[in-house]
Amino acid sequence: MPAAKDLKILVVDDQRAVRAMIRSSLQGLGINQVIEAEDGVQALDLLSTSRRHLIISDLNMPHLDGLGLLRAVRQNPETAKTAFIMLTSHADTELVKKAVELGVNNYIIKPFTVESLHRKITAVFGQLT
Repeated sequence: MPAAKDLKILVVDDQRAVRAMIRSSLQGLGINQVIEAEDGVQALDLLSTSRRHLIISDLNMPHLDGLGLLRAVRQNPETAKTAFIMLTSHADTELVKKAVELGVNNYIIKPFTVESLHRKITAVFGQLT
């Protein structure tokens, strides 16, 4: 059981308001080690200097979308085992299927609640302490 205070998370979304909502939700769960990126390119840059336990990424973003980010994360030996939760505004079964093929750990459909985010994180890591 990991301690919530020890989890290091990267939130990737092109909308500042969504990133703020996710950060606030994570803080409500006791997770405070959160960094943010506006797109997949910026996320990869941050991951090159800052190891994370979990990436929560939007699917649709400019420059490098969530699937491209997931693919790059899984192909890099340094980040390949990093947990990855995909965030999407629609339940497009083909996109979700593709994310599963690429190794996504879980996904969340917007809009979401703190409780649903907590359930998804718990499904990946087990109960947080």
